[in-house]
Amino acid sequence: MNTSPISRRKHQNQQIAKPVRNTHGKSVAESFESLLGSQSPSVVEDYDELGRRSLSAQSRITEEPEQAEKRLEKMRGAVRTLIECVGDDPDREGLLATPSRYAKALLFLTEGYHLNLDDIVNNALFHERHDEMVIVKDIDIYSLCEHHLVPFIGKVCLPGIELPSIFTANCHLKMQIGYMPSDVVIGLSKLPRIAEMFSRRLQIQERLTKEVAQAIAKAIKPQGVIVTVESSHLCMVMRGVQKTSATSITSCALGCFETEAELRAQFLELLGVNKTRL
Repeated sequence: MNTSPISRRKHQNQQIAKPVRNTHGKSVAESFESLLGSQSPSVVEDYDELGRRSLSAQSRITEEPEQAEKRLEKMRGAVRTLIECVGDDPDREGLLATPSRYAKALLFLTEGYHLNLDDIVNNALFHERHDEMVIVKDIDIYSLCEHHLVPFIGKVCLPGIELPSIFTANCHLKMQIGYMPSDVVIGLSKLPRIAEMFSRRLQIQERLTKEVAQAIAKAIKPQGVIVTVESSHLCMVMRGVQKTSATSITSCALGCFETEAELRAQFLELLGVNKTRL
């Protein structure tokens, strides 16, 4: 008996593809075409909704005001030590408040450790007879590379999307997410909130891509989800190899997006992507 593509998708095992880093030199369109090519479904990993929750992160969530102040004071002392070690005077006027500023800024940039998926979704799940693609794009997020504690910048985007000429001056990521519902849709604002929860942690691009896709899959159990990221890493631009034009591409495809090339093509079409542009 013949079944429709939608029915087949609803009865497929929705598994997760591992994110892949692009090699530099291909056009964006070519890179993503290769990146999102047909793959064998991989095993779904057990997903911890807080992810990598260390004992320190748990204590930060539950600490009392007095404990929070002790944590902040410890961080101030560490920053002051760093200033001394690089050869400057932490007591000079311009640096007097720097330890406090930096400590508070770092806590803000890593506030994703405070959050969990259930609180973010907050029951904003709705049973709708909608089985066509849903896309939220151009989600501004910021993240810190866990290896050097400097930003990685760029955009989480779809295959073939052209980077603006001012891209390298913007210290942010722009995320674009697509999913294929399976009887349940999520409040649209929840997708950027999920992305922000994972970006506001010490991260690597590969893990960030995968965690966002897995979290959406866990929250709404869709037929499929796709998240792709293109970014420039300041740890490669400001230091190390100092390659200002190098970019990295990662992708995570779940369920029907992993197994059906036609859906990936539709995904591009809905965004008006011209794959010959680059």
